[in-house]
Amino acid sequence: MMNSMLTKRLIPCLDVKAGRVVKGVQFVDLKDQGDPVKLAAHYNEQGADELVFLDITASKQERDIMKDIVRETAEKLFIPFTVGGGIRTVEKMRELIAAGADKVSINTAAVENPDLISWGAELLGSQAVVVAIDARREEDGWQVYIRGGSERTDWKLEDWAKEVENRGAGEILLTSMDRDGTRDGYDLEMLAEVSENVSIPVIASGGAGSPRHLYEAFTEGRADAALAASIWHQNDYTISECKEYLAEKGVAVRPINGDEND
Repeated sequence: MMNSMLTKRLIPCLDVKAGRVVKGVQFVDLKDQGDPVKLAAHYNEQGADELVFLDITASKQERDIMKDIVRETAEKLFIPFTVGGGIRTVEKMRELIAAGADKVSINTAAVENPDLISWGAELLGSQAVVVAIDARREEDGWQVYIRGGSERTDWKLEDWAKEVENRGAGEILLTSMDRDGTRDGYDLEMLAEVSENVSIPVIASGGAGSPRHLYEAFTEGRADAALAASIWHQNDYTISECKEYLAEKGVAVRPINGDEND
């Protein structure tokens, strides 16, 4: 469960398709947002706490993540860097860590082979294994989806989150497919449901449109970190402005060590 004394993390997300950062709404209608290496360097300087890089079509296309971009991005960063997309084996996890990633994120492959979570945690340590969960609200709760949100699974969200924790994952990256890209705020009910029932950190994803939404994710949603894309990619707010807002609201955030005049 959430420890309110821990500092909360702000994490920009780079969804990468064909070597470019893109952003859509509810996983469709993707629009170009720029070069991943340049954006990574920008967020590093802005004071982001971590960065997530997701090759969003790798699993659907059944191909490996683009390691050259991962390596080039890692060279620009001085903050923890999580990489995901198309990771199906422990060997690929090891290769991405060698290429400069601090953590790996698995989603589709974890559902199809839950042992991959355990093997990764044993080889790399739990702290290096993030399981991303994409979920959509249905009549009786939330259902887990894979392959970039295109395929429904038999897993209920609460059951899969517990399974992920039990198998040794260090964090859960929880995305509301219904809220993704809408800027209407995170699915706070979904966030709280998972955060209150697992003991590992939960990263909120899907729906951030303002600093207030980040605050709600930490308070009502009980998340340990908040991931966002649109509000920072499109310069609606800076990382600094969001941290200042949260600090004024009494949320413990890490100090900014970068230059905002990028």
